[in-house]
Amino acid sequence: MTKFSTSRRGLLKGGAALGVGLMAPTIITKKSWGYTNEPTGSEVILGFNVPQTGAYADEGADELRAYQLAVKHLNGEGDGGMLNTFSSKELQGSGVLGKKVTYVTGDTQTKSDAARASARRMIEADGAVMITGGSSSGVAIAVQGLCQEAGVIFMAGLTHSNDTTGKDKKANGFRHFFNAYMSGAALAPVLKANYGSDRKAYHLTADYTWGWTQEESIAAATEALGWETVNKVRTPLGAGDFSQYITPVLNSGADVLILNHYGRDMVNSLTQAVQFGLRDKMVNGKQFQIVVPLYSRLMAQGAGENVKGIFGSTNWHWSLQDAGSQAFVKSFGQEYGFPPSQAAHTCYAQTLLYADACQRAGTFNPCGVAAALEGYEFDGLGNGPTLYRAEDHQCFKDVLVVKGKDNPSSQFDLLEVVDVTPAANVTYAPDHPMFAGGELGECNPGA
Repeated sequence: MTKFSTSRRGLLKGGAALGVGLMAPTIITKKSWGYTNEPTGSEVILGFNVPQTGAYADEGADELRAYQLAVKHLNGEGDGGMLNTFSSKELQGSGVLGKKVTYVTGDTQTKSDAARASARRMIEADGAVMITGGSSSGVAIAVQGLCQEAGVIFMAGLTHSNDTTGKDKKANGFRHFFNAYMSGAALAPVLKANYGSDRKAYHLTADYTWGWTQEESIAAATEALGWETVNKVRTPLGAGDFSQYITPVLNSGADVLILNHYGRDMVNSLTQAVQFGLRDKMVNGKQFQIVVPLYSRLMAQGAGENVKGIFGSTNWHWSLQDAGSQAFVKSFGQEYGFPPSQAAHTCYAQTLLYADACQRAGTFNPCGVAAALEGYEFDGLGNGPTLYRAEDHQCFKDVLVVKGKDNPSSQFDLLEVVDVTPAANVTYAPDHPMFAGGELGECNPGA
C-alpha cells in the first residue's frame, strides 16, 4: 500500500510505527474522540481501494487515475474539471474544510477478502476517514459492511448489483453508479424495437452477487416483452476460457445469448462466442444476436471488432456533450492522453460528492456527511439532474443504452449512444421485491 503524503508516510494514526510483516488487527479499533479517524492536522486522508490485479484490473487502473485527478482538483491543481460545472459551489479548490486532501491506495485483487483487508489497513494504519473504490459488487458489499462497522463513509465505485443498495445496503454506504434493475429497464424497449418480442434467450452469468441480480433483472425485463428464457448458466469469475459454456448454446434452440459478464470475462466470453460462429447463425428463422447488459469503453477496446452492433447499457460515456462530461473528458485527456471510462467517471464524481458533503456539513463526521448526502439533488457531474435517494443511498439519473459502432473512428470511439433513458423510467420503489430484505440501519460514527 502506498501513502501519498510525505509528512505521514509509514505512520499509524496513533503514532506507532507499523512493523514490517505484522498482521493488521482483525477488529477495527474505535477512537476515543468523536468519530473514527477525525483529522487533527492539516491533511485529510482518503482511501482508494481499487482492483490493481484480477479480472477487473483495467477498470481499477482507470478508477485510480480518476481519483488522483479528483485530488488534484480538490487541492486547486489543474483546471478544476467538474468543480467548474458542479451545481454546488461549496468546493473552491482549497482542499476540504481547510485541509489538504491526501490519499492511500490498496489492491482489492477483485477479491472480497483482499478488499476488506486493504480497506482495514487504510482505516487502521493510515487514518483514512473515507474509503472508496472497487469494480466488483462482491467487493463493494464486503467493504461497505466493513466501513459500517468501522464508522467511516464508503463511497462505492463501480458496483452494479441490486444488492449494494438493496438487501446489503448500509447507512454509511453510498452508490453513484447505476444498477442491474436500471440496465434491464433501459435496455428492454431498445431490444424489443430491434429484435422483436418473440425471442429465446440463453444466459451466461458471472457467479456472484452482480451476475445473479443482473441475470434476474434482464430476464424479468425481457420476459415482460414476451421473450422466453431457455437457460441460465453460472460461470466462475475470471474463468478465462468460456468455450465449455458456449458450446451448449449452439444446440439449445436459443436465438439470443445474454452475457452477464464484465471486464476481461466479457472480453473473453464475447470473443469466444463470435469465434464459435454464433453471430453468423440463423436460429428459429432469425439472425442470432448477443446482448451485453453492462458495457464499458474499456471492455469494448478489449473485444475489438466483436462488439460491433451489440447492445448494452452504460452509466456514462465520454462522447456526451453536456458541460460536465466535456469538462471531465478535457481534464482527464490532458492528464493521461486518452478519454476516461465510466469507471473513472463514477469514481471522480464520488470523490467530489463526498468532499462537497463534508464542506456543506461542516464536518468529516460520517453521520454529518451522510445527512448531507441523503436526499441531495445535484447537477453538472455528467449524468444530468441526479438524486441521492435517502431511503437506500442510491443515485437516480438518466441511463444510457449503447451499441458497438460499425465504423469506429479510433480505438476509443467504439460505442455509440443510441438511447438516453430518463431517470423516471428507471426509478423503482424502495421496497421493490428485487431490493427487499435489508435495512439501511443507523449511521455509525465509530465513536
